[in-house]
Amino acid sequence: MAVERPRGGGDPDDLGDPAAARGHRSLRATFDEEIEALRDDVLRLGARVEDALARAARALTERDVDLADAVRWDDEGTNELQRRINAEITTMIATQQPMARDVRIVLGLHHAAAELERMGDYAVNIAKLAQQMAGEAETPVFPQITQMARVCREQLHAAMRALVDVSEEAARAVCERDDELDHLYNEVYEAAMRFMEQHPDRVRQATHMLFAAHHLERLGDRVTNIGEDVVYLATGRVEDLNP
Repeated sequence: MAVERPRGGGDPDDLGDPAAARGHRSLRATFDEEIEALRDDVLRLGARVEDALARAARALTERDVDLADAVRWDDEGTNELQRRINAEITTMIATQQPMARDVRIVLGLHHAAAELERMGDYAVNIAKLAQQMAGEAETPVFPQITQMARVCREQLHAAMRALVDVSEEAARAVCERDDELDHLYNEVYEAAMRFMEQHPDRVRQATHMLFAAHHLERLGDRVTNIGEDVVYLATGRVEDLNP
C-alpha cells in the first residue's frame, strides 16, 4: 500500500510531531537568548575599552601617573571578559549546532571581541607612555593627539552602535572616518620632527608622543575592522573598507 509522504521538508511542525516541534522551538529560543547574552558581553567589552581609552588619553595630557596605573590594572578585567566571550562562543557552537546565518553572527561577534581586546592593549600602551612622560621635563602634548583620542572614542562608540543595530550604513560611516585619523597622525609626525629639530634635548618626549599617536592610529584601524565585521553580518560579504 502506498504511503503518502509528509510535506514540509522535515520541519517538526509539518511532520505532525508536537513534542519535536516544542523541542525545536525551545532550542531556538535558548540559542537566541545565548546570542543576546553574547552580544551584551561584547558591548560591555566595548564600553570598557572606550573608558580605558578616555582615561589613558587624559593621563597622557594631564601627566597623571595614578590614572595611568589604574588603566593598566583594569586591563586584566578586559582580558577576562574577552576570555569569557570566547568560552561562551565555544560552548554555543558545540551545543547548539548553529545554522549558516547564526554562524555568521557568532563569528562576527568573536572577531569584534578580539579586536576590542587588542584596542584595550593600545590604551594600556598609551598609559605606559603617560607614566614615562610624567617623569620628564614638562612638554605639552601635541593637540592632534588629543583630537585623535576623541575621534577614536567617537568611532568606537559608533561602531558598537552599528553592531547592535547590524547597520551596514552606520558601519560604513565609521570606516570613512579613518582617513581623518590618518591625516591627524601625519600632522603629529610632522610636528614631532619640527619639535626634535628645535629641542634636541627633548627628543625622547617627542618620540613618546609619536608612539602615542601611532597607537591611536592603529586603534582606529581596529575600529574599522569592526565596521567590516558589521558589514559582513548585514550582507554576508567580506569587504576591505580600509585599503
